[in-house]
Amino acid sequence: MNAKYLDEFLKCLEEKRFYDAHDALEALWFPHRFEKNNEIALLKGYINAAVSFELIKRGRKDSAQKVYNNYLKYKDLRPQIDSVYSHKYAEIEKKIEKLKQEVSSDV
Repeated sequence: MNAKYLDEFLKCLEEKRFYDAHDALEALWFPHRFEKNNEIALLKGYINAAVSFELIKRGRKDSAQKVYNNYLKYKDLRPQIDSVYSHKYAEIEKKIEKLKQEVSSDV
């Protein structure tokens, strides 16, 4: 793992650059995507959240909700993860929840 990817993901979310957020975290997730690891699955969930927000920006609300539901499924893994990045994951989830409220009111 590398915190720089998590920091870049969070920065992109804050700037509402959701496509870039997806790319930033995918660089970390992709090489590990076949591992049976809750932390890797959680990263996939965060990527799904970013994709969901990008779909909303593009006017594809129904697709966005389906992808966001995948995020919710993976989000539930966080309590099972013992990681030095747990504080960063909590920060990311707070930002995702805030964005969800913001983009839902925009639609």
